[in-house]
Amino acid sequence: MFTLWFVTGSLPFFPIGHASRNFTVSSAVLVRSHVSYEVKDDVAVIRINNPDSKVNTLSIPMQREMAEVMNEVWANGAVKSVVLISSKPGCFIAGADINMIQACRSAEEVTALSQEGQKMFEKIEKSPIPIVAAINGSCLGGGLEFALACQYRVATKSRKTVLGTPEVMLGLLPGAGGTQRLPKMVGLPSAFDVMLTGRNIRADKAKKMGLVHQLVDPLGPGLKDSDVRTVEYLEEVAVGFAKGIVNKSIPLTKRKGIMQKLQDYAMGIPFVRQQIYKTVTKRVMNQTKGLYPAPLKIIECVKAGLEKGSEAGYLEESQYISYRAYLSTHQGNTYKLWAVLLLLLLSFIYFLNYCCYIC
Repeated sequence: MFTLWFVTGSLPFFPIGHASRNFTVSSAVLVRSHVSYEVKDDVAVIRINNPDSKVNTLSIPMQREMAEVMNEVWANGAVKSVVLISSKPGCFIAGADINMIQACRSAEEVTALSQEGQKMFEKIEKSPIPIVAAINGSCLGGGLEFALACQYRVATKSRKTVLGTPEVMLGLLPGAGGTQRLPKMVGLPSAFDVMLTGRNIRADKAKKMGLVHQLVDPLGPGLKDSDVRTVEYLEEVAVGFAKGIVNKSIPLTKRKGIMQKLQDYAMGIPFVRQQIYKTVTKRVMNQTKGLYPAPLKIIECVKAGLEKGSEAGYLEESQYISYRAYLSTHQGNTYKLWAVLLLLLLSFIYFLNYCCYIC
């Protein structure tokens, strides 16, 4: 799902590489309820915790506070790296807040939401300091897109830890750059599998695919609850990885095996990519009969990004998701009315055929 990062009242993001230490509002007096942070040595540990829900979502308050925190962190010359973690056991970020979409009064406003989310994740991706996403629990939709924009990902082996892009099951698609980052990260075939099925991916499978870099074993019960101990341990490990990335003891990229090199070489051939697009499109058409546009649009977004550049892919994402999201949110009653009318029409036709038959 997509995200909103620039909202009324939020602090503007500093251009990457040009941080300023001047703030209009002192960080000491800012009252935040969804995002907090502290600096451990030279690592900023950012914690996400929605106080009004059992899960974290990319709501407007959370994103506004995240924008403020990232501004402060990027402006602090003493901070060399960042750890992003959830304080909620069993949930990293479960996706975007549907209320953001419902609050939009036009498709153009939804497009703006998607595009601002894309811009923000680009800034995260191009952060001058490494950001480690520490994942425990559900990391879905916009939550996974956020994690993918980070430079390093660590996940627990907990049964609650799942990653995925379930948007396709809602008739949507990853709208904050997910269709552009996934293929580059896990390869074209695996990316299509993740986005077109919307299935949940366990942590061990995610590591094999290349979605996460390292895994952490969950802890059992002790003086504290096992879930609490696991989150604390994950944070400790993630801080260690963040420091290791800065001092070059931990590489951001792993060495590729011969099979991965061969696959990368094949993906660099336009003819091979075109054959993959055709094969995947054919399978989608066979399964959906063309009645569900989201899977086909995912293929178009990926194709646009790989063949024309990421900007073209981002544009495809935002345009489609604005159309579908606004349609499903604001015109649901219209569709229900048409469905009822269609049902009545079919019933009438059936009645006429029956009358002709008995006559």
